[in-house]
Amino acid sequence: MGLGVDPFVAITALILVILVVPMDCQRPQVVNIGAVFAFDSVIGRAAKVALEAAVSDVNADPTVLKETELRLLMEDSACNVFRGSFGAFELLEKEVVAMIGPISSSVAHTISDIAKGLHFPLVSFAATDPTLSALQFPFFLRTTPNDAHQMSALVDLINFYGWKEVISVYSDDELGRNGVSALDDELYKKRSRISYKVPLSVHSNEKFLTDALNKSKSIGPRVYILHFGPDPLLRIFDIAQKLQMMTHEYVWLATDWLSVTLDSSLSDKGTLKRLEGVVGLRQHIPESVKMQQFTHKLQSNRSVNAYTLHAYDTVWMIAYGIEKLLNEGINITFSYSEKLLHARGTKLHLEKIKFFNSGELLLKKLLKVNFTGIAGQVQFGSGRNVIGCDYEIINVDKTGVHTVGFWSKNGGFSVGAPKTRHSQKRTSFVSDEKLGDITWPGGGHEKPRGWVIADSADPLKIVVPRRVSFVEFVTEEKNSSHRIQGFCIDVFIEALKFVPYSVPYIFEPFGNGHSSPNYNQLIQMVTDGVYDAAVGDIAIVPSRSKIVDFSQPYASTGLVVVIPANDDNATWIFLRPFTIRLWCVVLVSFLVIAVVIWILEHRINEDFRGPPRRQFTTMILFSFSTLFKRNQEDTISNLARLVMIVWLFLLMVLTASYTANLTSILTVQQLPSAITGIDSLRASEVPIGYQAGTFTLEYLTYSLGMARSRLVPLDSTEEYEKALKLGPTNWGGVAAIVDELPYIELFLAERTGFKIVGEPFMHRGWGFAFKRDSPLAIDMSTAILKLSETRKLQEIRKKWLCKKNCAEKSNWNPEPNQLHLKSFKGLYLVCIAITVSAFIVFILRMIRQFVRYRRMERTCSLPRASWSSSPSMRLRELVFDFVEFVDEKEEAIKRMFRRSDDSNDNPSHVGEVQADTEVPRVDSTL
Repeated sequence: MGLGVDPFVAITALILVILVVPMDCQRPQVVNIGAVFAFDSVIGRAAKVALEAAVSDVNADPTVLKETELRLLMEDSACNVFRGSFGAFELLEKEVVAMIGPISSSVAHTISDIAKGLHFPLVSFAATDPTLSALQFPFFLRTTPNDAHQMSALVDLINFYGWKEVISVYSDDELGRNGVSALDDELYKKRSRISYKVPLSVHSNEKFLTDALNKSKSIGPRVYILHFGPDPLLRIFDIAQKLQMMTHEYVWLATDWLSVTLDSSLSDKGTLKRLEGVVGLRQHIPESVKMQQFTHKLQSNRSVNAYTLHAYDTVWMIAYGIEKLLNEGINITFSYSEKLLHARGTKLHLEKIKFFNSGELLLKKLLKVNFTGIAGQVQFGSGRNVIGCDYEIINVDKTGVHTVGFWSKNGGFSVGAPKTRHSQKRTSFVSDEKLGDITWPGGGHEKPRGWVIADSADPLKIVVPRRVSFVEFVTEEKNSSHRIQGFCIDVFIEALKFVPYSVPYIFEPFGNGHSSPNYNQLIQMVTDGVYDAAVGDIAIVPSRSKIVDFSQPYASTGLVVVIPANDDNATWIFLRPFTIRLWCVVLVSFLVIAVVIWILEHRINEDFRGPPRRQFTTMILFSFSTLFKRNQEDTISNLARLVMIVWLFLLMVLTASYTANLTSILTVQQLPSAITGIDSLRASEVPIGYQAGTFTLEYLTYSLGMARSRLVPLDSTEEYEKALKLGPTNWGGVAAIVDELPYIELFLAERTGFKIVGEPFMHRGWGFAFKRDSPLAIDMSTAILKLSETRKLQEIRKKWLCKKNCAEKSNWNPEPNQLHLKSFKGLYLVCIAITVSAFIVFILRMIRQFVRYRRMERTCSLPRASWSSSPSMRLRELVFDFVEFVDEKEEAIKRMFRRSDDSNDNPSHVGEVQADTEVPRVDSTL
């Protein structure tokens, strides 16, 4: 009796064995991968060896693909699109699951389209064209960063040294054009630009290269960016050396093609001399055991470069992807394309091409691969490019190629190698980044300026406003010289001395000479290229900053409101009718009159005699009391009475004038202005004056919303004064003027009776305008900062703006109706003449009496002290005697003279006369 088996169960078990068991054990013995690239190229020669070595290492590693052998099939594209495409089809006939290459970006575009159509992964280790995007070519992968990444490093280097304009020299193919386009995009982010492009064909002869480079010399920038495929001949530097373009004025920056070229060949002394001062990029490959083992294995091949390592890692990356595919039980199967079957009968035999059925699945596995290769981390990011690497900054000098620093996307520039690719957080300050000492073209170590005024270039055409008012700032002389001069011009010329290169220029005035020009039109002409720059009292406002580049402000400005003066501070209002000078003269006049009256009255008036203190008090009180009341002391001398008559008349005029002027000032004080600043002016409906041609009109109308009908254009300080004095009620008059502070300071320095109300607003500055992205704007800004550190700016300001009076900030403005000394000049001259005449008459009479007195002494033989033998002592004694004589009472002197006359008639009276002559000496103490 045997076991009974249900036929249905047996059949089901057999089907399961047939379907399931092969899923686990059908691993192919051989998996083919293809490679299409130029064998005989700088990158290709080393890449061929690296690919073969990688396949050998994969097959030797039992942990990868296990019993399955990886086989590499290669075709030479010879950097030709047709041969590359043909080679790709040849490989597809041999049933490859994926394809490596190509090196050329031009060939990569075509084969990527083939991969897209036949659904197989295409992995390139050297095609760096950034336009090979995942959106257009979904089956294209790249195990090296694209050119956009190294252009970002290059632009950071340009920004690190402060250059703003560059000249790009590139190969006229997909690699060069698209790489430079990425460079342009990165430069735009830093407000820099490519000012001139030099496309070069791979087959360009020496004459073409010479003409192209020679033409670029006429452009101002001297920073050259070189972007080609690796060139073992380095012809560009031979020609640059012949054209004297490897000097200290030039900067030569190269993408990583230069490092690949140098790493792939031996550099002799001649090559190093040609390249002296060139700075380039090299992909930074971290030191590792794997890399050391690989370079030791290929030590016989001296053309190892970064792309060689990427080629090696590419094979391993594909092997890992195939391993993941096989581990999931996916069969390696191929089939004919229905699209290509229609091509049967053609000489190309496209119907024989098979495509890998699991190409899309393999692509997904490749995108998830993440391992550390000999070139670094292999991991795909957005755009199906390997995450960007770091770069070394290399510098060539006569001794060799040196690494002067490193660049990473997150960390910027540093002298030491970054530890990990993404561990650093980049600082926003360029000053925190560092690079080593660089040898620049010409052998110097000082950073080149990067921009010059070329010898063949025309001088800078600088437009200046031809002002008819406020000519102290800028104007054209009206004489035969037509010289441009002014405060702004002197600042520009002095600042230009701090620019470290020669800048030829010519000034061209703009304006009709009858009214000040419109400054917006002036700026627009700079934007349109009519002029290269504009110099003058040009305010930096947002609308202008959008179309030109301004330098650092050399003068601070702001809008202010000016109205007729009406000061509310009445503490010292009683002093305002007279000027300070007139007050001083009036005070001195009182003192002089006091002295003169005392001299004239002292000999004959008892009120002016006595102890010295009493005489001084009497003298001062007598003089100042004449201003208020009748004096207690009477004048006896006719000369004193004459002086008093003139003095009292002058005093009456001064008093009446003072009273009238003070009354006028107090009356005006009762009429306060309703305008206290821009807010009250905006709320009112009164007419407002502004300077024609300036941005004030635009600001008042568009920013503050004032009606244009309220605004009155004014062209000169004379019109300012006239309009303010007319007031808002008269035709042509204004209630206030709104203008920039420097103009108003100059206006107030020349004219009185006006004042600033409120605080300055719309704070701006004056600067020099240049074309957009002009390097001269940056250099002039630096020059202005250096100029401000000296005293030259103050000297220029004093020269032009302080000729009459520097407008110092003051809370007190002189009244327009103040009385000056010149108003009383005639009266003072009459008073002085009469006073001096009276004094001279008095002195002459004293001298006559003194001579008579001395003669009387000799006649009467009066006893005297012994005379000194020295003439000077005798003169001193004579003067002393004269002063004592003048100090005596006149009545005693006259009595003495009468007795002397009587003694001449009667000699018996001589003794009495002698006795009386002693009286002056006794009475001299009075």
